[in-house]
Amino acid sequence: MQTQQAFRINAAQPDKLKQFLPKPLIISTPVAGWNGFYFAYHRQSNYKLPETSPFQHIVTIYSKEFQAKLKINGHWQSKSYAATDVGIFPAHQISPAVQFEQDLGFIHIGIEPTMITRVAYESVDADVVEIVQQLQTHDPLIQQIGLTLKQEIETNGFDSYLYLESAANMLAVHLLKRYSTHKSIIREYTGGLPKHKLKEAIAYINDNLDQNLSLAEIAAVVQMSPHYFASLFKQSTGIAPHQYVTKCRVERAKYLLTQELSVIQVSQLVGFQSQSHFAKVFRKYIGVTPQIFKKAL
Repeated sequence: MQTQQAFRINAAQPDKLKQFLPKPLIISTPVAGWNGFYFAYHRQSNYKLPETSPFQHIVTIYSKEFQAKLKINGHWQSKSYAATDVGIFPAHQISPAVQFEQDLGFIHIGIEPTMITRVAYESVDADVVEIVQQLQTHDPLIQQIGLTLKQEIETNGFDSYLYLESAANMLAVHLLKRYSTHKSIIREYTGGLPKHKLKEAIAYINDNLDQNLSLAEIAAVVQMSPHYFASLFKQSTGIAPHQYVTKCRVERAKYLLTQELSVIQVSQLVGFQSQSHFAKVFRKYIGVTPQIFKKAL
């Protein structure tokens, strides 16, 4: 499909959208992305996009029901969208021009094609993975993932990197299972991690609790794809990797709070960039804030 006439959208270069967006982005991930995952949120009214062709797979989630006009085969057509409708725009495919005539919030999640193939089982050929364009599809799970990501970023900023990356992997798996032309490329894994790999992963987590750990990084230690690793890790431990890391951070924080260290220092030593997020998570697990816990010692 030729894309010379379409505007190329790159999720890693959000500033280039300024020429089309009357209002600036409210939230956007760092330009480098999170291992092939990008997130953006903005609110607009009465604006139009030309034909576009994204470098990444783009999932668009809307904040409420609305009407829009799409230019399909040279003709403008009106479409009504429900609150749980979403759009899926595969990489390097042309998306039609669209005109919005009301105030609306937009969540855009960009996923690099390499992330999609990484989520699929290791032997899949990148050329085999094809996501089917959906100008309008009813998908409550995608809606929920998008809104959860937005809330998490608004509440905790980028302090929940591992959680956000896990949600992005969940979305990638869902796209492959439901919207790929090859529905059988996702393997089901059983039996948990081999004991030596589980030990290696746990050791790496505990040795790097002060770092902004990523799912891809931990999976690489045991030479597995993130999806493969996350599935088997949960079978072995009973909880997802991001939940396990949080549990380890809280346990390490409990010990460090007994030492001659301030709450701020402890927060940094267990990998929290935000002290308020640290206090929130600690209280959720322990029942009291770090300050109260330390005073009670």
